[in-house]
Amino acid sequence: MVSKVTAKAPSSTANLGPGFDVFGLAVDAFYDTVTLTKIKNGIKIITDANIPTNPEKNTAGLVVKNMKRKFKIKQGIEINIKKGIPAGFGMGSSAASAAATAVAFDKLFGLKLDGNSLVEFAGSGEKASAGTVHYDNVAASVLGGFVIVKTNPLDVIRIEPPSNLRMCIAVPTIKVPKKKTKVSRGVIPKKIKLSDSILNLSNAASIVAGFMNKDSELIGNSIKDVIVEPARQHMIPGFLKVKENAIKAGALGVTISGAGPSVIAFAKSSANLKKISMAMSKGFASASTECQTIICKPSKGAVNKRK
Repeated sequence: MVSKVTAKAPSSTANLGPGFDVFGLAVDAFYDTVTLTKIKNGIKIITDANIPTNPEKNTAGLVVKNMKRKFKIKQGIEINIKKGIPAGFGMGSSAASAAATAVAFDKLFGLKLDGNSLVEFAGSGEKASAGTVHYDNVAASVLGGFVIVKTNPLDVIRIEPPSNLRMCIAVPTIKVPKKKTKVSRGVIPKKIKLSDSILNLSNAASIVAGFMNKDSELIGNSIKDVIVEPARQHMIPGFLKVKENAIKAGALGVTISGAGPSVIAFAKSSANLKKISMAMSKGFASASTECQTIICKPSKGAVNKRK
């Protein structure tokens, strides 16, 4: 009888420019690791990270609570969370914890759930950090690769990314506000011009075509967003310079990673990725902001780790 399971889940980037709340991509920049252990009763959270340990306010805690209730499991669970993904920087930190928890819980109790069900349970945990349930990051983190999230009913489409797709991510050293996702969602315009909607839709469709045809150039060149990015860019010091520098250095497309403040540049493996990363650092430096840069590629989804 299994009494303990450990799973790890990758960081992710959501939106990819025009695909707000619909597109997600798992990236191998960072990972969260979650260990679930059966205990007598209750839900107990152990972590060294600066995150809530009240199960009602923790993404992993909510996932366990919801899965216990759904499958009528009385067994207590201890949740040990090791955070490798910086929280609040647009890299799907809370989603990765939720994804790893859902996958570990499934294994611990031999539920054998399908991908959509795992995404749905992981998404329910996002309420703890974002205030609402949304699936773009968790779908990427659970399933890996590029995902398209259809809702009502939930149906996630996964597409294997091109093998030569690469990303350079710049994570600025700035203080992010509490409930940052909620704040950044608050600046999005309630009304948009039809012409802007059409432009974003054409770019989003081109991104999907790019992933289906394994065309990294088409993907990168279509990472253009005229609705959400302009509304959020003021929250990221030096964003326009970071973007301009990355494009000049050879990036195909640049946008805000998720709700930010990280900025992600898309390129092919043949590009000078170090040059792009340095150019992004200089862009942040122009706004007196330091940053950490990571060169990464698409990742597989959440997996159970063998002992």
